[in-house]
Amino acid sequence: MSSAPVKAPTDLPADVRLDRAPFVPPEYARFLYGLVGGPWHWTDRLEWPRSRWEDDLSVVGTEFHILYKSGVPVGYVHLQPLENADGSHVEIRYFGLVEAVIGQGLGRPLLEHAVAAAWSLAERFALPEVTRVWVHTCTLDGPSALANYQARGFVVCAAETSQQEGSGSAAGSWVSTGGPAER
Repeated sequence: MSSAPVKAPTDLPADVRLDRAPFVPPEYARFLYGLVGGPWHWTDRLEWPRSRWEDDLSVVGTEFHILYKSGVPVGYVHLQPLENADGSHVEIRYFGLVEAVIGQGLGRPLLEHAVAAAWSLAERFALPEVTRVWVHTCTLDGPSALANYQARGFVVCAAETSQQEGSGSAAGSWVSTGGPAER
């Protein structure tokens, strides 16, 4: 996405709130990653040591937007900028909802709010103006992920085909957040 949307984000339902968190401790970041990503094969960061989480989260401009329903987290967005010659490029590093709320119409407004937050990141941090917002997705993400990104203004810039080893059953949120595997 090379320009900010002109339309304001869709309002969230009355029983849902979105909190901006400019600092998230590694434990909570890992929890959100496992909670949302467990059903979708998000495994690459589960083995990271705490120090690597700290390093990743310490990048200036990194922030989380956490979606809550009835007081519990039901989704999140992890934004992280990268300074380039033409300004800041902001990656939507992670975006998603917990399985229990998928299909309740929360993906659209969460992504719209995330995109607006990404484009305004330089207003909150000592960063050059944002000139690009981008996201990676793959077939292991939710079935509506790509369509949601495209409907919000993202365009496909590249596509790759690769085999991922061990892409059978996903670990699920329970195991991905540290719970023991059922036997």
